[in-house]
Amino acid sequence: MDISKNQTDKSLDIALAGRLDTTTAPKLEAELKQSIGDNTELNLDFAKLEYISSAGLRVLLAAQKVMNRQGKMVIRNVNDVISEVFEVTGFSDILTIE
Repeated sequence: MDISKNQTDKSLDIALAGRLDTTTAPKLEAELKQSIGDNTELNLDFAKLEYISSAGLRVLLAAQKVMNRQGKMVIRNVNDVISEVFEVTGFSDILTIE
């Protein structure tokens, strides 16, 4: 999985490409812990994300909890496969997906 990030003022944009699974979830988790800081906005771009596992969902849930306290988190460009995972798991009710 590739992670691209862009920081602007208090807004952090992260684009993911590849697979967010058991192997790659720790990489994203470490990046988020290092980068979220006191940002009030976290934007995740899933345009090039092909797959997400339960390990990836756990990382998103942890990030959402942090951002609920200090701002907002938005996920954009979700493909049909990942959208279905969000629907089946109930994450579509928890996350802000545009």
